[in-house]
Order: sequence, then structure tokens, then C-alpha cells
Amino acid sequence: MINSTANKQVRRVTNLVKKAKARREEDLYVVEGVRMCRELKPEQVEILYVSESFLKESGEAQLKGFPWEMVADPVMKVMADTQTPQGILALVKQKHYTLEEILAQPGEAHLMVLETLQDPGNLGTILRAGEGAGITGVVMNQTTADLYNPKVIRSTMGSIYRVPFVYVDDLAAACAEMKKKGIRLFAAHLKGEQAYDREDFTGPCGFLIGNEAKGLTDETAALADTYVKIPMAGQVESLNAAVAASVLMFETARQRRISKEY
Repeated sequence: MINSTANKQVRRVTNLVKKAKARREEDLYVVEGVRMCRELKPEQVEILYVSESFLKESGEAQLKGFPWEMVADPVMKVMADTQTPQGILALVKQKHYTLEEILAQPGEAHLMVLETLQDPGNLGTILRAGEGAGITGVVMNQTTADLYNPKVIRSTMGSIYRVPFVYVDDLAAACAEMKKKGIRLFAAHLKGEQAYDREDFTGPCGFLIGNEAKGLTDETAALADTYVKIPMAGQVESLNAAVAASVLMFETARQRRISKEY
């Protein structure tokens, strides 16, 4: 059992929790909590850490097949990113997709294209809502927040395991590749003349979502085939990035669901 917070394994975990650079270099990320860890398969995991009290309450049965290590409760509190840790966390191997793999996903393309989103909660919510709406992938530029940030991981509620994603060096080139594949790109934009629900999203499509404070850059907005607007009541001028993305994703899901009924 690990009793000291000075243990090198503890230092390694806290480094992975706090630093994107460490996660990139080790090609690992940290997953916390019973629900998130329950979805993992042994081949995805380098090691599980469980607290002494967790092991007493839950036993070893659910750890079968996984390499694991027990740590003292105070040590788990140092390792975990949450205020009240559930007593289990895992070091998980990162997944890597290419743009080609994203564009080759089965079914009609339904993509989220993100430019410099910074809020981990927004990014995680887009993945979680996106899975619910049936998106086929997420494409991001390099200045978008780290998807393996613990706050993003928690916000996805497990969708990070199932939704394919890729960071690209050149977002314009990636969008050009999408267009070659017949994917129509939409941007929710103040210059949009038509309400989003008047457009046809039943064909292959992608949605450009910009930075929370500044929106899309002019260069990226210009990549869109069509600008759409989300009509607002009251004095609200715009929506949170994750909310706007969700509105567009679920409208696409609605249209496609209805089109299959006829």
C-alpha cells in the first residue's frame, strides 16, 4: 500500500492531473470515480489506484483483470482532482484518431468543428450532448482546450470513450477536406439570415463553433457554406458555446429521425 504523498507514483499521477504536457508526453490521462472507471476495459488501463476504504467497502471483485495498487485514504485525496474522491482512479491510455478516420465513420457525417474553445466544461458538454445527438466526430484546432483535462473528462460522463475526435494543425485544410467529401459546413453567426431550423441538415454536415468570448475568427467563419442564426427572445444576444452547439446537434438529430419515418 502507498502511504506517502512523496511516493513517485503519487507525484506522477498529480502531474498527469495538472499538466497537459505530462499527459501528452506519457500518452495517458486520469479518470476518476466509480461510474467512469466501470466503463473501462483492462486493455485501456495502465493501472488503477484504489483507496483503503474503497477496497474495504467494495472488495477486489470489480478489479479483476486490472493491474491495481492500494493507497491510503489521505494519499487518494492528494492524487484526485475532486474535492470528495470516490476512492478509485485510473491511468488510461489516450486514443488517437486521424481526420481520415473521422470522415470515414459510418452513417451520414454529423461533425462538430471547434475553434479555440477554452472552457473545459463546454468542451465536455459538447462531447456528451454530441453522443446523445448522434454526432460522428469532433474536429478541433490546436488552441482548443485539452480534451484530457480532468474537468473535461468529468463533463463528458463517459462520452470521451465513444466519440471520435481529432486535433488538426490546419483547421482550414481540414474543412477543405470535409468539403471534398461532400460535407456542408454551417456556422451559427450574427450575419446568418435564415433561422437554423429552416435549413436541411439531413445530408452530411458539420457545424463551426468558435471561442466563448470572441466567436469564430473571420477566416474560419468564411469557411462555412451557410451562416445560420438561432433566434433569441428578450435581451439575450447569444448563447453559451455548448448550448448553441447542442441546439444545432439536436435539430440535426430531429430532422434525420423524421426523415427516416417517411
